Parts: sequence; structure tokens; C-alpha cells
Amino acid sequence: MVVICPKCKIKLKVGDEKIAPEGTRFKCPKCSTILIVKKPAAKAGILDKGKVLVAHEDAGVAERLKAILTAGGYNVVLAKDGIEAMVSATRELPFLAVLGVAIPKIYGFEVCRRLKTMPETKEMKVILMASVYDKRRYRRDPESLHDADDYIEEHDMEQLLLGKITALKGDGGVKTPEPSGAEDRPVPQTAAERETAGERVLKESKKPQQPVMEKEKIVANEPVERARRLARTIIADIYLYSKARVDDSIMNDTFHRTFASELREGIKLYENRVQADVRSRGDFFNEAINDFMEKRKQEMLKNS
Repeated sequence: MVVICPKCKIKLKVGDEKIAPEGTRFKCPKCSTILIVKKPAAKAGILDKGKVLVAHEDAGVAERLKAILTAGGYNVVLAKDGIEAMVSATRELPFLAVLGVAIPKIYGFEVCRRLKTMPETKEMKVILMASVYDKRRYRRDPESLHDADDYIEEHDMEQLLLGKITALKGDGGVKTPEPSGAEDRPVPQTAAERETAGERVLKESKKPQQPVMEKEKIVANEPVERARRLARTIIADIYLYSKARVDDSIMNDTFHRTFASELREGIKLYENRVQADVRSRGDFFNEAINDFMEKRKQEMLKNS
């Protein structure tokens, strides 16, 4: 970025990487005036009304969503987990994100909350998708939308998704843009600013990247990954429909007692869908519960 010294009016070129979030002190090389340089506040991005971000923990559901949206005239950006969803949202600037509540690394409702607090994505619409492990039980609206604009259940997406999107757009549907070169499209931020938005999300992930596994190892671990995904889905659905009660019970160490009925139903479903030999490899159901409770407790303490 270019900074002008207020005293001698000399123009100084300062690299963005040299500027700390709270600002950095620089000395003017001509008049020795001390300057405090800060990055300009990020502005709300110009969202692409023809583009939708989809992030779901089940690749099959993600492909179904993509097919529905593509048939509706939208360009679809797919993300496989919460971190990738955050990075794609800040780089691609879709007008809408459809997020599964149990996506890995960062839960969908947490991705939603973060997007709504970031200047460049705060106007982005978000639809949360519940996985609904018992359709007969969950025939009601969630207790909280977690800052999302709407929600949808998996079994309703073919019938209701496009209508919900049209309602959120408020302009009658997709407007097909006139063909033009990339240089004619408005760029809401510089490339460096977009990179910074994505990088700060990546830095929140403390875990090192997993090494690429051989194909046979991936195939061998698929049942375990499906079991873990199902466990995450069950706890995420409980939280979606009972946010306040879940948070209160976690802080009061009464979660298992408060949600004993829901957990019994959850473990029954888990045992019906996960084969015994896979369950014998680890207590994935309780691991998911304990991991979720710990993350929520830390988040609440951080924000208190």
C-alpha cells in the first residue's frame, strides 16, 4: 500500500506483510516523522448473485445439492470442510452458502457465525442444512438459526431449496450476467486483501496437514470415517434444535443427563448403521460428543 507522509508529503510504498493488525510504526526517510500505518478496514464484498457455496459432510448430499443448484441456473463452489468453506467464501464471494451442520474441522453453524461477523461476507445469505437422523422427531423449527437466514432438512432439499433461495434473494431468481472478460468484472478487493482474508482462517487450524495416504489405506479407513461423520451429525443435529439448552447443560456439566433421551436415540441409530467390527475400533460416538462439548465450552468461555 502507498502511504503519504503528512509533513513532507513524500509517498512511501509499504508492503502489506509488514503491517501488523494493530498498526506498525514507520519513520519517514525524508523528514524522520514517525508514522503509524494501519491497513484499511475491509469492506463488504460485492457478492455474486449467480454463485452458491455448498459445504456438506456427505459427498453424496453435496453432489445432490450441486445438481439442484446447477439446474436452477447457479454456479456452485464445493467445499469439503469448514476451513475450506471459510476460505472459499472469502475468495469466491458467493451470495449464498448452504452449510451442513456437521461439516468437519469447523461445524457449519460456527462457519455461519464467522461469516456473519466478517466485513467482506456479512451480507452473505446462509442456509443451514440439518441431517435429521429422525424425521418423525424433528418436525419443528430449530430453537436458534445460529445467525443463519434459513434452514432446510435433507429430505426436503429437492422440493424446497430453490424456493428458499429465491425468497432470500428477493429479486425473482437468478439473473444471467452478460458474457464478458475477467477484466470487465468488478473486483471488490485486491488480490492481497482476499488472500489475507483466507489466510487468517487457515491460521486458526493448528493441526498439521495429514500426509497423503495410499489408496488401500483410504479404502480401509472409509468405514471408520463414516462412523465418525455419523457421530458428528447426531450431536450437531441435537445442537441445531436445542442450542440454548445444550450450551447451558455444557456449562453446568449436565449435558448427558439433560439430553439422555436424545443420546439414547442417537446411539441406537449409530449402532444400527455402524457395523460391530467398525465400532470395535474405537468409541467414535462418545469421542464426537466429548470433542463437541470441549470445543463449545472453550468457545463460550472465550466469548464470556
